[in-house]
Amino acid sequence: MVRRIDAIDWNILRELQGDGRITNVELSQRVGISAPPCLRRVRALEEEGIIKGYRALLDEKKLGFDLMAFAMVHLISQAEGDLSAFAAQVERWPLVRACWMLSGETDFILLCVAPDLRTFQNFVLELTGAPNVRNVKTALTLQQSKDAAVVPMEGETR
Repeated sequence: MVRRIDAIDWNILRELQGDGRITNVELSQRVGISAPPCLRRVRALEEEGIIKGYRALLDEKKLGFDLMAFAMVHLISQAEGDLSAFAAQVERWPLVRACWMLSGETDFILLCVAPDLRTFQNFVLELTGAPNVRNVKTALTLQQSKDAAVVPMEGETR
């Protein structure tokens, strides 16, 4: 059974999404409760899987990954085992930053980063030759308009 998230929990989530390195004392002050119950709430949100983890957001371009592209993959077979095998293979490719299984004509879309076009082209050759891959279409990104690694909070869905 999933517990109801109240206004304090929403405020905790909003604050942590904005700054995952905030101290519990500062967090408790911002959400208007004392530190011990704030920490209990954060731990409960973590244990329930609502808070999946914490990480640093890195600038790929400053680390030498100047190329970002999407690869749309169409598989030969969409049997459960084949889908799972492809998803497992994706985990082993370091240039794939994110992957989604889709409905419709494309089975998977991969967000990829690479230091240059040649590296990405070599990856596409490997991807195209992977078991069960029928075809791959790629699109190089030109400019990113939005990069919000956040979930809309209550009342922010518009």
